[in-house]
Amino acid sequence: MTVDPFATLGLPPSYHLDLAAVEKTHRELSRALHPDRFVNAGASERRAALSKAVEVNEAWRVLRDPIRRAEALLALAGTATGEDDARQARTDPEFLMEMLEQREALAEAKQARDLSRVQELARVIEARSKSVEGTLGTGFARGEAASLVSKLSELRFYRRFLDEVSAIEDELAA
Repeated sequence: MTVDPFATLGLPPSYHLDLAAVEKTHRELSRALHPDRFVNAGASERRAALSKAVEVNEAWRVLRDPIRRAEALLALAGTATGEDDARQARTDPEFLMEMLEQREALAEAKQARDLSRVQELARVIEARSKSVEGTLGTGFARGEAASLVSKLSELRFYRRFLDEVSAIEDELAA
């Protein structure tokens, strides 16, 4: 079983987190577990502190990422979260068609070296991504984890699109 990142950082499981507060907790725990504090400790205590520090760092990486945070919450609810599971959740064909059209528009904007069009497409997808994050937060708060797998799938599509936008922006800025 994987470690519960919420428990590791002493947080109740929730999609909506105050990331600044979570980061502060992460920094405090990291400081407390820093190897310099265990120089004079026994080997087993040093290993335990290092292991806990690794666990704290991984918990922070999971919780600061909206997709990984949703995956952690779904795992805690006993719901399968892999991309194959999300595909089996039957992503809406209309959504898939729309994403295909958005990708084609992005490819055309890249080909035309139209940075303003690329950024316009990114703004639309970023807004949709934020909307899905809101839906995830509300759904998790209501205990509707099992019904959220398709929303997680949508969020993954949006993330890949925005990653592609970022690469195109870098390319066009060069």
